[in-house]
Amino acid sequence: MARQTSVAGRRKKKNTAQKPELVVITGLSGSGKASVLKALEDLGFYSVDNLPVQLIPKFAELIRDNPAVRSAALVVDIREGAGLKKFPEVFSRIRRLVDAKLIFLEADDEALLRRFSETRRPHPLGTDRSVIKSIAAERAQLAPSRTLADLIINTSRFTVHDLREFISERFRGRRDDSSVMISVTSFGYRNGVPPDSDLVFDVRFLPNPNYVPRFKNLTGKSPAVARYIRSFPQTVEFIDRISDLLIYLLPHYIREGKSYLTIAFGCTGGQHRSVMIADEIRNNLAKAGFQAKVNHRDIPAGR
Repeated sequence: MARQTSVAGRRKKKNTAQKPELVVITGLSGSGKASVLKALEDLGFYSVDNLPVQLIPKFAELIRDNPAVRSAALVVDIREGAGLKKFPEVFSRIRRLVDAKLIFLEADDEALLRRFSETRRPHPLGTDRSVIKSIAAERAQLAPSRTLADLIINTSRFTVHDLREFISERFRGRRDDSSVMISVTSFGYRNGVPPDSDLVFDVRFLPNPNYVPRFKNLTGKSPAVARYIRSFPQTVEFIDRISDLLIYLLPHYIREGKSYLTIAFGCTGGQHRSVMIADEIRNNLAKAGFQAKVNHRDIPAGR
């Protein structure tokens, strides 16, 4: 079990339920900050793009003192220039004023290079250097902000639609303190661990249907494949034990004010074992009364 997402629930103060919510979005150029801001705006957040760092505390005070604004979102990024160095200190200050959360967006170099090529827009730091060197410089400048993030999202595999849907699922219903939105994800280790995962379980110890010829071109969503995986005692025991563990843990996460949780199950290719297990765990959590959705990251659309 490993923890991938930086979650600041442990730093969250008590008695913040009545404070207005302020989501600060930052991250690399080309990683999707505008899409996240638009998704939050569609959910009713009061949205501001590129607010100067020195004005953020004043903005936090304004929404704190305005009963009409209970949720707000803003973007801070490399366009801030030298003022960005003050952001970690400023963000620590506003946590005392509002229920502040920081989302940090990033992507692999290859994905960022492709996006800059497709849009034909220059990198904000690219006046006298290549795009790849500009990306590296931006990563270095944003590193202190990244360490403060409540949620780090790698958008390399996201389309614009996927990213907006992901944010909508995470923040829709965020004010219901009696629940937590759960995303159960399957993945293949060969494609990397989902960087937004809170809890990760390795199911590669289970027998692999990929070596059974009739199952090779199917997925864990196939009833025949699911029956095969479930036929092994260790599969049933694993599902039961992990379901019991999660049902025990979730009320504690809720009491700490956590509003979303991503639980990831990984096998070699993300096609069979992790898919079947993710479906089973999602169903068990739903039966226990939790809001749970499933996402099979590495299964191609329509398969």
